[in-house]
Amino acid sequence: MADRPRQEKLRPSLWWVLGAIAVPFIRGTSHLTIRSPERLPATGPFILTPNHNSNIDPLVIAVAVWRLGRAPRFMAKASLFQVPIIGSLLRGVGQIPVERGGLQRGAVPIDAAKRIVAEGHCVIVYPEGSLTRDPALWPMRGKTGAARLALDLGIPVVPVAHWGTQQLMPIYSKRIHLRPRARIEVAFGDPVDLSPWEGRATDPAALQAATAAIMASVTGLLEQLRGETAPADRWDPAKHGQTETGRF
Repeated sequence: MADRPRQEKLRPSLWWVLGAIAVPFIRGTSHLTIRSPERLPATGPFILTPNHNSNIDPLVIAVAVWRLGRAPRFMAKASLFQVPIIGSLLRGVGQIPVERGGLQRGAVPIDAAKRIVAEGHCVIVYPEGSLTRDPALWPMRGKTGAARLALDLGIPVVPVAHWGTQQLMPIYSKRIHLRPRARIEVAFGDPVDLSPWEGRATDPAALQAATAAIMASVTGLLEQLRGETAPADRWDPAKHGQTETGRF
């Protein structure tokens, strides 16, 4: 599918250098198809919530967003900003530092939150918080960070799902499979209706309900990509004796 004409003013910067590396890499290692690109807002701030089943996911989503004319920004662990070179690179492209677990607890720096709105950023937040634990790679239960941020800032949540990244880099692996080229599809959805919980960013019950709505939207998109129906009960690591991170 053809990319949408660029709408955001992406001035020459470090973004262009990264794009010149990342876009050819993804094109050379996979067949990337973008469904419903018109659903990605061309301007203005919003939160993008993808599913997560491979360590290569952020790069694929970043390339998809970049191809559609938006500069992708992630909520990144604050500790990464202390790493030489990497920290400078993250700051140079406007990534947002968050203390480990901070987004789930609502501890997003206030200056970063204001910048999201003032500068009209697209911010990518993984609502699962980590790679899915579901054995069939369906989205597992979500954390409330994305919903809290959206309700705090009054900006929309746009769901997105992808399928095929696990062919390029299997779950928990750090090795790329170059052949055969992975077939990856990315599908954007309409903004999630969070109006029932407007003004309730500190209400735990509202956050859980809003998070469930976000996860339902992401899962619905993935069902379309896979041509399958997800399990009725979303996978919950705690109920299966699993930790949040680490390989299984």
